[in-house]
Amino acid sequence: MLKTTLIHPGINSALGRAGHGSTILISDGNYPHSTGTRPGADLVFLNLRPGLVAVDDILAAVLTAVPVESAFVMRPAAGPEPDIFPVFRTHLGPVELSPLDRFAFYDKAREPDLALAIASGDTRLYANIILTVGVVS
Repeated sequence: MLKTTLIHPGINSALGRAGHGSTILISDGNYPHSTGTRPGADLVFLNLRPGLVAVDDILAAVLTAVPVESAFVMRPAAGPEPDIFPVFRTHLGPVELSPLDRFAFYDKAREPDLALAIASGDTRLYANIILTVGVVS
């Protein structure tokens, strides 16, 4: 039996194969998975319907399974910070959010280190985050 609260077999399998420096994308329902992720990365669809499952629920579960050393978010070109960013900060604690513009974020998700992409049904704008797996201390 696993000690983590994360019980999804596909996600646990992908995380088990990932290591220090691997990245994990957790994306909202608008994310272009066919063109905005590394070909060959594990892709898990949890987008049951609009609003389910939420990105922060997925983030909370993933954080019980792996340490995170950095986090990247997609920032809007203009306007205020998205409402999801404080939620991310609450879950990540001391890990800073590194904002990237939309196309830089897509480029980051296409890098060779992307081990896993998790699609949510979250309808909040800019509810996308890339986590870098840290080391177990």
